[in-house]
Amino acid sequence: MKNQSSLSEFLLLEFSAIRELQILHFFSFLVLYLAIVSGNLLIISAVVFDHHLHTPMYFFLMNLAMQNIGSVSVIIPKSIINSLMNIRHISYSGCVAQVLLFIFVVTSDVAFLTVMACDRYVAICNPLHYEVIMSRRTCDRMAARAWISTFLYAVLHTCGTFAIPFCSNVIDQFFCEVPQLLKLACSDLYLYENGIVAFGAMIGFGCFTLIMVSYAKIFSAVRKIPTVQGRKKAFSTCLPHLIVLFLFIFTAWPPYLKPSPNMPSYINLAITMLYSVVPPLINPVIYSMRNKEMKNALSKLLGLK
Repeated sequence: MKNQSSLSEFLLLEFSAIRELQILHFFSFLVLYLAIVSGNLLIISAVVFDHHLHTPMYFFLMNLAMQNIGSVSVIIPKSIINSLMNIRHISYSGCVAQVLLFIFVVTSDVAFLTVMACDRYVAICNPLHYEVIMSRRTCDRMAARAWISTFLYAVLHTCGTFAIPFCSNVIDQFFCEVPQLLKLACSDLYLYENGIVAFGAMIGFGCFTLIMVSYAKIFSAVRKIPTVQGRKKAFSTCLPHLIVLFLFIFTAWPPYLKPSPNMPSYINLAITMLYSVVPPLINPVIYSMRNKEMKNALSKLLGLK
């Protein structure tokens, strides 16, 4: 394949050439996908239908759950269909759409984790003015800006990726992942895309710094709370967010900031599964297990005592 003008499709990584294993992959990914979608839909439904959860923290948590559903819906259904139909191709336009939407939802994860850290900072460090500062209008604006800015970055990132001539159409991954696409580049134009990645990394580092500064001030304020029960309650609202944050950082950033050119396919696959599937699966569990209000809302929603 000389360049991208002659490409009409890409070939994705095949999990196995054995039909029985392909069917096993189909059912495994189907169950995994349904579990992720169901768990995050429960979070969204609980926030929507329980008036006790109509607060900024749960509003942003609902947006994060929507992001989780979007991230897996972009990549898993195509892989499921390919295994069921014993094919491995994806159209050029389909690959472009996958890259655009996946970058959009992944970067929106960073945006909402940052917004949620700011929300916790205001709630704990400035509780008397919390309702005024984090009004419904302010929350709507913050959410809208997060979605819009990450979509614009995704468009820039996608244009940079597909401006590169490709020397092959064989992608060593089960979806169109940017690091794997850059391995197919056959010109120095990939330096342009690396510049966009560096720009995104700087924004991500800025978000991470803001989150860390917010939590440094939060922990300082929590230490001054006179009662043990008050300190525990404050920490309980922050701990799930911190767990989700570090889970995302340690799984999603390494493959994008420092992709290994000679890594075996099965290791690439394991790392990708770790950052693309595990967080959306675990996030609902983390937020529901450590949160009494969420537990009560889910119990009411499911008709449990």
